[in-house]
Amino acid sequence: MQIRLILLDFDGTLASTEEANTKAYLTALHEEGIELDIEEYRRRYFGMRCPEFLRTIGVTNEADIDRIRRRKIELYPTLFDTVRLNEPLWNFVQDFRKQGGRAWIVSTGQLENITNVMRHLGIEGMVDGVISSRDVTEPKPSPEAFLKAMEREGATPAETLIFEDSPVGLAAAEASGASYVKVELC
Repeated sequence: MQIRLILLDFDGTLASTEEANTKAYLTALHEEGIELDIEEYRRRYFGMRCPEFLRTIGVTNEADIDRIRRRKIELYPTLFDTVRLNEPLWNFVQDFRKQGGRAWIVSTGQLENITNVMRHLGIEGMVDGVISSRDVTEPKPSPEAFLKAMEREGATPAETLIFEDSPVGLAAAEASGASYVKVELC
């Protein structure tokens, strides 16, 4: 069977957003009087959905979670000078699309964050669709986000190739039944 759909994780796969995400979270937490070591955040929490991350570090009040999440979203664009596009992967995907293939971003991140970064990188509107946290009920490692994109495109797992970077994303890719490639950005 021929691949006709590429699914791209966003943070850490298509774009190097780790530094901007990390700094935005740590600044928002610092403003709340919560100190978290940058290495601990990267090692233990990077890639978690915001509410899950905040609950894991002990922020349980919904109003506090919402306030920190909103502040992080506000800070994030001020750090876009650290964000880089994975040019080789992006060029591959655009060549694939020119040959009639379809490509979606599949992330359990916030749509607003993804859209803002895409706009900053000059790639907004250059994929066939985006699945974000608002489209799914279960975060990765559930394959729900990947399966939803396949369903919307009418593609089977055998017709799909996924690019992912994180352990939870790779587990979700494997659980979807599609072929996948592990991406490591430098």
